[in-house]
Amino acid sequence: MDITIKPIDKINAKITVPGDKSISHRAVMFGSIACGDTEISGFLTGDDCMSTISCFKKLGIDIEVNGENVVVHGKGLHGLSEPDGLLDVGNSGTTIRLISGLLAGQKFVSRLNGDASIQKRPMNRVIKPLSQMGANIKSTNNGYAPLEITGTELKGTEYHMPVASAQVKSAILLASLYAEGETTVIEDMPSRDHTEIMLNYFGADIKNTGGRITSRPVKELYGKPLTVPGDISSAAFFIAAGLLTPDSEITITNVGINKTRTGIIDALLEMGADISIINERSAGGEPVGDLIVRTSELKAITLSGDIIPRMIDEIPVFVAAALAAEGTTVIKDAQELKVKESNRIATVIEEFGKMGAKITETDDGMIINGKQELKGNTVYSHLDHRIAMSLAVAALNAKGDTVITDADCVGISFPNFYELLDSLRK
Repeated sequence: MDITIKPIDKINAKITVPGDKSISHRAVMFGSIACGDTEISGFLTGDDCMSTISCFKKLGIDIEVNGENVVVHGKGLHGLSEPDGLLDVGNSGTTIRLISGLLAGQKFVSRLNGDASIQKRPMNRVIKPLSQMGANIKSTNNGYAPLEITGTELKGTEYHMPVASAQVKSAILLASLYAEGETTVIEDMPSRDHTEIMLNYFGADIKNTGGRITSRPVKELYGKPLTVPGDISSAAFFIAAGLLTPDSEITITNVGINKTRTGIIDALLEMGADISIINERSAGGEPVGDLIVRTSELKAITLSGDIIPRMIDEIPVFVAAALAAEGTTVIKDAQELKVKESNRIATVIEEFGKMGAKITETDDGMIINGKQELKGNTVYSHLDHRIAMSLAVAALNAKGDTVITDADCVGISFPNFYELLDSLRK
């Protein structure tokens, strides 16, 4: 599907974005291995999260889906059944990496695969630590999917993360639930901690002491009601739209503001953005708030170090903001962008370049000249949801119309994105 984005004059709106993708995935996974029912409200019904539901149904879990309300009838830590056939994760890197840790300690064989994009995303980063715990995982594609996992007895380990990755950390912590003895993950830079928060909410014993995250086995987890906050990664597109469009104010309600995810807000505040957080509260251990965003004159900054893992998914839309800022913005330490749904350094430079942007690629990021005027053009999503949505936001303030080809890939994380974007015109 192709879609045309026309420029917008101003924005004055109050919106709610869909549920957090990371939390929705975990709610289904952890609810499946907990005793009793987990009632989830605000669930993200995007393609990735539905792939997780499909996999756990094949593992013998009864899951009811009624729009954004999902009930997982958990069977406890040892209640999964051997799947009949392949577990298809679709486009979801979260699904394949987290479920690998979970399946490593089962008493059966599982086979996992996904789409062409998944088959290009590195799996050795989870195979190595899980193998250190005694897991039997084989890649039939030189370190990429498909994978075959033969469940076996696991032992606790200590693993020092070579790169900040919540997916790898989560795979290890899920395996630790089935391991003998303690497991410790050491992080030099903190990654998102939804796994630790939710597992503890369900009764796990996980403690973080100065970047040393230690998990002690428990006999069971117990399902609980769970409300999924709005996804800050989805809110980021509308934050940028509000900042960049003249004479605008946008309120985004019920957004998750977990400190391991708010790098995009911190970066934009450093650039001079007018962003306020009000009505701060807690839901299932996760901090939540409402965001008020107003048109702002931005100044260039340098992004590097600890903030990068806290905003890795938001960097494509951050580029749209940097192109409008005064000065030259530098992004460093962002090699992880190369192994997302697309190589997001290359695809950002290529597609924003079609709109007239001059961005220089570096080994670990990019250099963005500010105050660039973008022109509408035909651009390509590269089947990457965050690239498509970032281009759509940039197009709101470009000269002329922009056509995004293969635009429907946004369904992976934000099924109603274009409808919500169009509602800003009213």
